[in-house]
Amino acid sequence: MDYMRILVTGGAGFIGSHMCDRLLQRGNTIWCLDNLRLGRRRNIAHLEIRPDFHFIESDLLNESELRALFADARFDAVFHLAANSDISAGTKDFRLDLDLNQLTTVNVLEAMKAHDVKRLFFASSSAVFGETDELLHEDFGPLLPISFYGASKLAAEAYISVFAHTFGGRAVVLRFPNVVGERATHGVIYDFLRKLEANRAELQVLGDGMQSKPYLYVSDLIDAVLTAWDKADAPYAVYHAAGIGSTSVREIAEIVVAAAGGAGTRIVFTGGDRGWPGDVPRFRYDISRLQALGWHPARHSTDAVRHAVERILANGF
Repeated sequence: MDYMRILVTGGAGFIGSHMCDRLLQRGNTIWCLDNLRLGRRRNIAHLEIRPDFHFIESDLLNESELRALFADARFDAVFHLAANSDISAGTKDFRLDLDLNQLTTVNVLEAMKAHDVKRLFFASSSAVFGETDELLHEDFGPLLPISFYGASKLAAEAYISVFAHTFGGRAVVLRFPNVVGERATHGVIYDFLRKLEANRAELQVLGDGMQSKPYLYVSDLIDAVLTAWDKADAPYAVYHAAGIGSTSVREIAEIVVAAAGGAGTRIVFTGGDRGWPGDVPRFRYDISRLQALGWHPARHSTDAVRHAVERILANGF
C-alpha cells in the first residue's frame, strides 16, 4: 500500500481501533471519526500522541461536518467501519439500522463523490444472507436477511456497488464473521463477562446454547481486510473471512466461566434455537476466494475464542 491519507469511520470501536493501528504501521496518516456511541476513547488513547493520527468526535449523520472534514483533509481512501453492531437493538428501534448502517453509508458515498475520493473499504456481514444451512459463497446465497441489521448492510452493499461502477471508484467489501478479541465493546464474550461481573453464581445464556458460528480473532480479520485491499483488482470486490471450524455458544460460556474463575457458576439456558428475533443460529462461509489471494486464518474458531477471552481479561473490558 502506498502512503495514503485515510478516514477510518468507527475508528474508536473494537475493530476500527485495530484497523487504525495497522494502517498507521503501514506509514499512512489516519483520521479516526467516531461518535463514541459504541466506540471508546481508551481504544485509541495510545495513538492520540502521534502527529499522523487525528481523532474527530462527530457523527456521520451530520452531513455538513462530514463534508467539511473531507474538504479539509483531502482523503485518498475511506475505511468505513462505523455501524450499529448490536443486532438485537435493531428489533427494538425500527430506524436504528437504517440510520446507523445505511444512511451513514450514503452520506460517506456522497462526500466521497463530492471530493473525488475513489477508494473505499466497507465492513459488511454474514447477516445479509439470512438463515440458511448452505455454504455461503460471495456471489451466491439466499440474500434474505432476517434482521434490520442484515437488511441495512445488504442495502449499503448495493449502494456501494452502484457507486463503484457509476463514478469510477474501487470498493472492497469484506463480510465479517463473528470477530473476537481485546477492546471488544459488545458480542457474546463481552456480554458473558459483564453478566459474571454482576452475578458469579449464575450465567444466563440466551437460547439453548447450540447456536454455532465461525469465530475469527481480530488480528486475523485485519490481515484479511488488508489482503483484500492490496490484491483486489475489480471495481467492486466482495470477500468472506472466517476462522476454521465453528464454536457453539455453550462452548463459549464454558470457556468464559473457566477463564474467569467461576468454578461454582451455574450456566442456565433460556431455551429456543436462537438468542433473539433476527439472530441467525449458524452459518458457514466459503473463504476460498480470499485464501486464493494468500490469506489464511491463524487460529481455529475455538482457539480464537480462548485467546480472545484471555486477552480481554488481561486488558479489561
